[in-house]
Amino acid sequence: MRILHTADWHLGKLVQGVYMTEDQRFVLEQLLSVIETERPDAVIIAGDLYDRAVPPTEAVQLLDELLERIVLRLQVPVLAIAGNHDSPARLDFGNRIMRASGLHMAGELTLPVQTARLQDEFGPVDFHLVPYTEPGIVRFMTGDESVRSHHDAMRAITDRIREEMDPAARHVLVGHAFVTPHGEAEPNTSDSERPLTIGGAEHVSAAHFDGFHYIALGHLHQAHFVGQEHVQYAGSPLKYSISEEHHKKGYLMVELDAEGKVSVEKRELSPRRDMRAVEGFIADLERHPVNEDYVFVRLLDQAAVTSPMERIRAVYPNAMHVERKPALEQLAGIRETGSTTVRAKMDGLALFKAFYEDVTGSPPSSDTERLLMETLREIALEEGERHEAHQADDDGVRAV
Repeated sequence: MRILHTADWHLGKLVQGVYMTEDQRFVLEQLLSVIETERPDAVIIAGDLYDRAVPPTEAVQLLDELLERIVLRLQVPVLAIAGNHDSPARLDFGNRIMRASGLHMAGELTLPVQTARLQDEFGPVDFHLVPYTEPGIVRFMTGDESVRSHHDAMRAITDRIREEMDPAARHVLVGHAFVTPHGEAEPNTSDSERPLTIGGAEHVSAAHFDGFHYIALGHLHQAHFVGQEHVQYAGSPLKYSISEEHHKKGYLMVELDAEGKVSVEKRELSPRRDMRAVEGFIADLERHPVNEDYVFVRLLDQAAVTSPMERIRAVYPNAMHVERKPALEQLAGIRETGSTTVRAKMDGLALFKAFYEDVTGSPPSSDTERLLMETLREIALEEGERHEAHQADDDGVRAV
């Protein structure tokens, strides 16, 4: 069986104030061309179809169009799940009706886990659809009070799937989670990946997937395998953050043989515009040829630059961000030096003057400084009053 594995489309994504919908259409049209030409037996979308629970209209229309072309026109089954960015209830709408046409969409977790069976010349392949679900919901659904983390939740889910597995079939699990080889903590592969939990454990051990022949994952935006080749992240089809500058974006083409052994081929997609960093002096950058890429610019000029974004966009019309490196290094007075910080050596007025001059190119006037000092004085007085009030409360508690 040939499976096309993709994930993390994030339709409706907004990057630095720019909607990426047309860029998403550009790369997903390439994906459609591959499906039309090579006719895989199934397409997996492993979560985060949308970038938010209530996506913009254009994103909904684009997904509707893409799924209609894959499922109805090309008659290739699609197996999709909700990710942590999606609205499970919205994705579940019409699910039972659409299954008959070949669209298997799991928005909310069900027990037993929603499973779609497809056939090839070697027999059945069961696709187990495990959408992103909070551990508390899994604890309630299973009645397992030991479920306290995403690791525990995946254990509880996969244990139940294994109880009902058909030994005559091959098994593919589609999931959206932060999987590491042993459940150890690892950094995200991108700044645009939303943490799955705040202050808790989001990492899941790949050991929970024993018994499955292929694990199609979403959530992490860089394509890679976890421990073994059959545990794969497809990554996102586009760069959604400058932290993804060096990612090779695309999809995976998976071959599942008669025994369930897999071979995985990583293929790249070509974006309409690249996303990359550019560094240099403003005078040099203004001599660059005009380029349509999404660029994040770091200026090396020591002196403040007048109207930097306007000047950069004369060369890079789609520039997303401009910053000045010397100013950043100056404000790196925030960094720790032993047990004290450099910032502590600068009073509020000095910090403001440095910031003001960096932004405007000239120091603040005496009137501006006076207004700031008055504001700082008022803040100090308010903080002092709050401190005295808290101290009085503490004294009262101790007296009691």
